Amino acid sequence: MAWVEAKQVAEAILDGFDRHYRLFRESTAAARRRFEQADWTGVQITARERIDFYDCRVSETVAVLRREFHLRSAESGLWKRVKIEYSRLLPQHRQPELAETFYNSVFCRLFDRRYYNNAHIFVWPMLSTEHLEAEVPIFRPYYPARDGFAQVIGDLLMDLDFRVPFRNLRHDVRNLMRAIRQRFPANRARHQNFQVLVLCEPFFRNKAAYIIGKAINGADQVPFVVPILNDEQGGLFVDTLLTGEDEISDVFSFSRAYFMVDTEVPAAVVDFLRPLMPRKGKAELYTAIGLQKYGKAEFYRDFLKHLRYSSDQLVVAPGIRGMVMCVFTLPSFPYVFKVIKDRFPPPKEITREQVEEKYRLVKLHDRVGRMADSWEYSHVAFPRERFSDELIALLRAECANTIAMDGDQVIVKHLYIERRMSPLNLYLASADDDEIVHAAQEYGDAIKQLAAADIFPGDFLFKNFGVTRQGRVVFYDYDELCYLEECNFRDIPEPPFPEMEFDATPWYTAGPGDVFPEEFETFLLTDPRFRKAFLPLHQEIFDPAWWRARQAAIRAGCVEDVFPYPLQRRFSAESARLPANPSPST
Repeated sequence: MAWVEAKQVAEAILDGFDRHYRLFRESTAAARRRFEQADWTGVQITARERIDFYDCRVSETVAVLRREFHLRSAESGLWKRVKIEYSRLLPQHRQPELAETFYNSVFCRLFDRRYYNNAHIFVWPMLSTEHLEAEVPIFRPYYPARDGFAQVIGDLLMDLDFRVPFRNLRHDVRNLMRAIRQRFPANRARHQNFQVLVLCEPFFRNKAAYIIGKAINGADQVPFVVPILNDEQGGLFVDTLLTGEDEISDVFSFSRAYFMVDTEVPAAVVDFLRPLMPRKGKAELYTAIGLQKYGKAEFYRDFLKHLRYSSDQLVVAPGIRGMVMCVFTLPSFPYVFKVIKDRFPPPKEITREQVEEKYRLVKLHDRVGRMADSWEYSHVAFPRERFSDELIALLRAECANTIAMDGDQVIVKHLYIERRMSPLNLYLASADDDEIVHAAQEYGDAIKQLAAADIFPGDFLFKNFGVTRQGRVVFYDYDELCYLEECNFRDIPEPPFPEMEFDATPWYTAGPGDVFPEEFETFLLTDPRFRKAFLPLHQEIFDPAWWRARQAAIRAGCVEDVFPYPLQRRFSAESARLPANPSPST
């Protein structure tokens, strides 16, 4: 009888997952229609809603199990059998790795962490996904050596089967041909095995569709991405050609919103992507295509492997310590671990719940390449021996309510994990003149692009921004973040008496939500070299009228263009029929 019940429980859990993935695919597949209709508001709403699909289905499944099977305890014998029965359901499944993670989520929602072990959950995956294939092939081959480049490019664009026509297909083909000739000498494209492989389904995000592919020229493989935009007047056009690992990786950055890509077998799509971006692991790629829960599970497995094959200690992260978070890192592992402190000293007036809500806002919002995404974990066990004494002392002093000692383990009840970056203040301290100019451009662009996405960082200090490996400036301190529309951008009033300008205290008062952009220059541009580089590039940031204009655009329903590649990489502005100087969310 117990085996019958175990099988029924396993089937109920898999039914919950199948419902989740069916709804996930339906939402994702509709991205094509929203792109064709230029329904940018719908794009943003659906992107936010889809993130919550997983947790909603887990909650529904837990409710079913409690109602129909009266599950109240993790009785060892039963759940070992449930796991076995569940495993028997997966060999012919198209998403077995995701289904295993869903099972883990349901079990962990039901029971205490002391039951989290390999007998009850899939700590390590049971099935390999390397040879999983969809019923319909996920990519198409093209043969330029046989058919000619122009014909292949035209076929490639038409095979996307958009209901909206390209407004000038011949012009798009010419632009792509010109870009190919500039980047690849003609004699390199004559190998007898030269072919182009393109994923059948475009990747949709914000206001763009992306063709993802690779050119195979003998032993060489060149990844490429072709962004396609909608001119909102009934025509599509190719915006640029991106090639090489660095340009492609930036499109898939952890600081950008998740893609919408319809796939029956996500493992096959990730296997196609991995050679294009070898520095990105499976966790990042699954996350990039909207499967962040599996990405989170895969990341934790990567971390466990890294711990096994390393010996350095977890230490306090370098840089100025924050007032809200304790941040630590493992020097050999390119991520940071962030734990909310028990108490926040003045002048911070915020609660733990509000901090968590800020991180959730960032997860749901369009990050426009300027806010770091994070994985959120509960009840994570670390080996005590890997903590430095300084870190243990800090956590006990600042985060005692979130830390527990359990034998030879440190249990962190709640934390966020983010990609490690160099704090901007530390980067500038050792930067040469060229690096300072680049950082000034990036820092100002980050502020402007966040504003275009209806985000006001709140605290502009350099310590709250990081510099990525590619030199991109990204915001990562969210406790004062808010929507731009919540701010009241004011001009500094004239003083009643001229001499009051020289007083140590201001002659004007600030109410809740008041922001005086003219003050930014005083506390941001204290370094003469940075000031010299920044002012010619971003003077408007100190103008209240500029901020109010951004608010007006947002209230009018304008979704500004923020491109995941430099504006100079775009084909001609005339070809694009877009504003000559758009606010760089495509």
